[in-house]
Amino acid sequence: MAIARLWHGKVSIEKADEYEKFLIERAVPDYGSVEGLLKLYFTRKDENEVAHFLLITIWDSQDAVKKFAGPQPEIAKYYPEDDDFLLEKEKYVSMYEIFYEK
Repeated sequence: MAIARLWHGKVSIEKADEYEKFLIERAVPDYGSVEGLLKLYFTRKDENEVAHFLLITIWDSQDAVKKFAGPQPEIAKYYPEDDDFLLEKEKYVSMYEIFYEK
């Protein structure tokens, strides 16, 4: 059964374009290097002075998620550079089993 993993982060609007570029250049290749990644969606919503980033990844199994995130895949994975951008580091991600897809 496929797994959807959702991570949320907040960045000040002044740094949002730079963070978007960082995610494409640094995170996309990292996610893409893991066998079992089926899809990824990096989304952004600007809200006043804060940009919300929602990263949605679809994996072919729980084992594939663990290859990316480690033995506790519900714990968020961060890059050292995230300290320069994120307003806070949320500890957990959300994970859902995908039971239907069209």
